Amino acid sequence: MSDVQQRIDSIVKGNRVVLFMKGTSQFPMCGFSGRAVQVLKACGLEDFTTVNVLEDEAIRQGIKDYANWPTIPQLYIKGEFVGGSDIMMEMFQSGELQQMLTAQ
Repeated sequence: MSDVQQRIDSIVKGNRVVLFMKGTSQFPMCGFSGRAVQVLKACGLEDFTTVNVLEDEAIRQGIKDYANWPTIPQLYIKGEFVGGSDIMMEMFQSGELQQMLTAQ
């Protein structure tokens, strides 16, 4: 595992909910990242970790390889890859995302 992959792995496994996104939760830099933040907040989640991939090109590329998923944002809950903003939206609408976030 490369240094970048190890950094990503420690972020993913060291935080309960992590969103790799463009920008920050206060200032998303793309519509998909903004929607992902809105979905998490609509689930009642205020305290989650975000990683701005625009600040680190190695992480921006590395996260795509880490999950074998070509797009950003990417959501991880309890160390598991959940998906991007479209999947998050579908899961939110079905109630599945809320269940994942409230499960201990």
